[in-house]
Amino acid sequence: MSDLVDLTIGAPAHGGHCVARLDGRVVFVRHALPGETVRARLTESGEDAKLWRADAVEIIEPSPDRVPSVWPEAGPGGVGGGELAHVSLAGQLAWKESVLRESFERFAKAPFPGVVAQVPGDAESGGLRYRTRVSATADSEGRASMAVHRSRDLRALESMPLATEAVEEALLGNRFPAGARVSIAQGSDGVTRTMVNGKPWHNGRADSRKNAARTVRQDVRAGDELAQFRVSADGFWQVHRGAAQLLVDTVLDAVGEAARVADLYAGAGLFSLPLAMTGRDVISIESDAQASRAAKRNCHHYPQVDVVHGDVRRELSRGIGPVDAVVLDPPRSGAGAKTLELVGAVRANHLVYVACDPVALARDTAILATLGYALVRAEAVDLFPMTHHMETIATFERR
Repeated sequence: MSDLVDLTIGAPAHGGHCVARLDGRVVFVRHALPGETVRARLTESGEDAKLWRADAVEIIEPSPDRVPSVWPEAGPGGVGGGELAHVSLAGQLAWKESVLRESFERFAKAPFPGVVAQVPGDAESGGLRYRTRVSATADSEGRASMAVHRSRDLRALESMPLATEAVEEALLGNRFPAGARVSIAQGSDGVTRTMVNGKPWHNGRADSRKNAARTVRQDVRAGDELAQFRVSADGFWQVHRGAAQLLVDTVLDAVGEAARVADLYAGAGLFSLPLAMTGRDVISIESDAQASRAAKRNCHHYPQVDVVHGDVRRELSRGIGPVDAVVLDPPRSGAGAKTLELVGAVRANHLVYVACDPVALARDTAILATLGYALVRAEAVDLFPMTHHMETIATFERR
């Protein structure tokens, strides 16, 4: 069989590809759109292949939602990280909503009750220049590079249109030690930091000073007050310039009048600090040591925050006392049955679940239903334009 095949493209699937069929076999196709007819190059096939995969390399009948790619380097045969760069912004929202609805129908056995919304400002920017954090690997010549999709081969970047201009310049305007892991972060004040293999980098070289800056400032409004965070330049923080504020606003609204809140998988305190600043007692639990230290720093002036460095499941097993609401922002794999059983045993009236994976959220929604928690509200936000990723905030109430 030739590695070039003509395919009629079906619905999008979780992971950034669409489903097509070839002689009865399912093929997952990237760089295509539902309803298109394409010529695709098989990238994984054969009787021993677990899944068949392909890249659309020629568009025979295009979708109305197809646009010229805003990042050709992430096109067929290119780097990962921009798999929807050929899709209109409206088409991206429809794509993600379709994935959410299919995930809920399949795994939660219930309809998804919301829609996928844009972050304010993304329509005007064309869904570009939103990332305040990027990571790359230096190739043998020291150029910032990314891996070709589903490969270990590095390809030097010529552009990074998803990043802010300052972050792109810091990433592409320098040379780094071959093989180094490079992280760039820009704070709310515009200051940009570079970390190379976990160490500060300044003016094109390693910064060996003991007081070399390793953090950036991130500002979020909590009611009428300004919450200020210090976050490591290579630590976790929401990458979209508008994500932190949008998520905080949504979570604060969802917990309602709760007086004591458990913030699980709390990271650097993105929710813990605003919850405290708006008058609540908080128990903040995070397993990552660096993030937990950051949370203690960030919440230092609010003694009503109990920052616990520990595994969420273990700490729940030990007991956290009564709480009115639980906020949980688990890893991509979701919280899972064992953790949710422990969460259910707390018997909080409200659960606010921040999810970066629709399938994991749908599975956990089904588990929560068996524990007496009903989904009453869900809001999805496209915090990652040009990619298949999204964030969903789901609110559950105990029945």
